[in-house]
Amino acid sequence: MEQRVSANLEKLLRVFGDTRVQLATTALAASAITAGVMWGTRRTRRSKRARDLKRNTLESIDFEGDSGFLGIDNEPQNTIVTKHTPVELTPNEESLIREQLARHYAFLGADGMAKLRDSFVVVVGAGGVGSWAAMMLLRSGVQRIRIIDFDQVTLSSLNRHVAATRATVGISKVDALKMSFLDIAPHAQIDARVALFSADTASDLLSGSPDYVLDCIDNMDTKVDLLTFCNKNNLRVISAMGAGMKSDPSRVQIADISDTFEDPMSRVVRRRLKLLGIQSGVEVVYSTEKPGKVQLVSLAESQTEEPGDFSVLPDFRVRIVPVLGTMPAMFGIAMGTRVLTELAGFPTEPMAIKSRHALYARVQRELGNREKDRTAEFGGPQLRMSTDDTGYMLDEIWRGKSAVSGVTDKLALTRWRRDLPMTTSNCVCMTKSEADKHDKISGAPEDHYSPEIVEFVEQRLNEEKHISKMR
Repeated sequence: MEQRVSANLEKLLRVFGDTRVQLATTALAASAITAGVMWGTRRTRRSKRARDLKRNTLESIDFEGDSGFLGIDNEPQNTIVTKHTPVELTPNEESLIREQLARHYAFLGADGMAKLRDSFVVVVGAGGVGSWAAMMLLRSGVQRIRIIDFDQVTLSSLNRHVAATRATVGISKVDALKMSFLDIAPHAQIDARVALFSADTASDLLSGSPDYVLDCIDNMDTKVDLLTFCNKNNLRVISAMGAGMKSDPSRVQIADISDTFEDPMSRVVRRRLKLLGIQSGVEVVYSTEKPGKVQLVSLAESQTEEPGDFSVLPDFRVRIVPVLGTMPAMFGIAMGTRVLTELAGFPTEPMAIKSRHALYARVQRELGNREKDRTAEFGGPQLRMSTDDTGYMLDEIWRGKSAVSGVTDKLALTRWRRDLPMTTSNCVCMTKSEADKHDKISGAPEDHYSPEIVEFVEQRLNEEKHISKMR
């Protein structure tokens, strides 16, 4: 044994005693050290560049909101617009504008259009939602608009921003909007503020006696600050909740913040306003669609250790929210429509989806009656679902249709598998007659329904398990 060990040692000594082997080993070690140093240096430089870029961007922006974007050559100083800023038109220009707005005059009448054209609106946030809201108000006849945003147009803005083009990439969003607005209505008074809204800047940015304020901010703290200021100062406001990660246009609603449900952002805003003594009186545009179908874009490996270095501003989100470009536009157009009809005095009354609460209460009551008949063999009576859970299952998971026939009338909820508890993950929607038959079957559903129906139900229940994590 000792002889074998000695022989192996002698072989190793001969190998490493070879000058070529020594040179090769040294080269490999040096390469590994060099690669490690280069990788560490690149990572440090990347993080430093992100911090420097953010600092330089903050230094280049006038957060007081008194000037336009400085990177546009020959751009005139921004005009400060208020409720009383005069709008001057020659008789010929007035004739052109009357023709341009002919369809709105026919719809809202001369008195309504006079009110609309005499109004002053402030739009805070000029992204996918705010840009569309402001654009439609301008096209509808509003002649005094202040738009506020600190951000610039990027290539990714082109999928949702109303004025974004290849030519406007790199300039401020508000100046891109202003240029587009003046092409449509040269007489309009547009106050483009490259500014970050905050509690400290609120009194300045919302000055001038606006008739309406549109909150299109996507930062939670700033949104609450704006809504609180408007409430305390009796400014009419409408607020956009989250349009990101949504895809169903039929779920977009307008309601008081107190009547919202199934929307995470609305819930957080509602709770934070309640802590400040504001329980109602804030109208919002929101979607009842649960955002569980897509996820936030994950951080790159280089961003995970110091994610704050890569946010646009301190306390702003780092991860990218997937956005279907049509949804912010729908939110913005819904806001614009609500505001212009209010300004013109045209009677509208948004119907809160909670008007279906009577239906949810009835379905829950009938579900409770079904559960009373459960024998001990199947766990006895169990009902762990609230009225909101009932509405969530009926509309969100089963889309208001029977899982068996697709019928939308006389619906009921019942257990899918009789031997499992009655929870949202074991709840199926059927017509009353279908549910009565289903409750009498013995054995597993697979023994009584076609493979297509079973697969469909299981797919929806798996979807519910995923979405319920977001509730």
